[in-house]
Amino acid sequence: MSSRSATGFPAGSPAGVPALDAAISRLVTAALAEDVGPGDVTALATIPELQRATGRVVARSPGVLSGLATARAVIAVVDPEVEFMESCVDGDALSTGQTVAHISGRARSILTLERTLLNFLQQLSGVATLTRRYVDAVAGTGVAIADTRKTTPGLRLLQKQAVRHGGGVNHRIGLYDAFMVKDNHIIAAGGILSAVARARATDSALWLTVEAQTVAEALEAATLAVDQILLDNMSPAQITEAVVAIRAAETSAPSRPASRPAIRIEVSGGVTLETVRSKALPGVDWISIGALTHSAPALDLALDLDLDGDLEVEIAPPAGRPA
Repeated sequence: MSSRSATGFPAGSPAGVPALDAAISRLVTAALAEDVGPGDVTALATIPELQRATGRVVARSPGVLSGLATARAVIAVVDPEVEFMESCVDGDALSTGQTVAHISGRARSILTLERTLLNFLQQLSGVATLTRRYVDAVAGTGVAIADTRKTTPGLRLLQKQAVRHGGGVNHRIGLYDAFMVKDNHIIAAGGILSAVARARATDSALWLTVEAQTVAEALEAATLAVDQILLDNMSPAQITEAVVAIRAAETSAPSRPASRPAIRIEVSGGVTLETVRSKALPGVDWISIGALTHSAPALDLALDLDLDGDLEVEIAPPAGRPA
């Protein structure tokens, strides 16, 4: 029997700290190998070995911070003697011009690590920032904003953490930690009833979500031993109708165990910042949005460097110009 966490998904989920630390280590190693390779030829050729520098990571636009653990890991690999003094914590709202962290150490090291450090911070802060915009858009409704599996390959745990920093909640981590019976599973299994029965025969406790594309499908799923129903691509009127049908069916259906908690109702499909509040209707628990991770623009962050206390060099390229 599988146990559940407070959010419904399996306890001991791979989103825990040990797995996250391992993911950061793996990603940082790969990113530095890709960018630095056998050595930063420009820094080695042009910067005196003993030259030291100080600088600031600065927000060039407003947003929400995420990725500080990854930034620290980049520094630890390139040069553990570089000091990184954070002025903010993950989840903080940043204003234009705000200092995120101070950095000091060998100038060569800082120049070598700056792009990888900024790449992680910008990407993850972009996810947190977009998530916060959706969370703010449904404020006061009681509806949570959730992510999906539409993540950048390799970055899933970090992007899902960034969603949490933005105020969202995490859906399942992967294909292995929860059942999610979607339209093609239903077709291949011969219907919702058959798909749910087979899943429950395999594990009677693992979290089980069924996707419903019509009110009739939602009604059928509500009579079964499901934990969550995903209302896919439904209009606000259809969502309201489905919520009423689900709540009526789950309390009266003889085939649904009375001991099971109320079905969580999720809405998804084509949700935008302009439409999200219209779908945050009474009875809806979650709205899941793939764009949080697959379409979040990077937050504009830069590293401003001071050499010998008087020579200022801005590391970030001008807007519109490639690095």
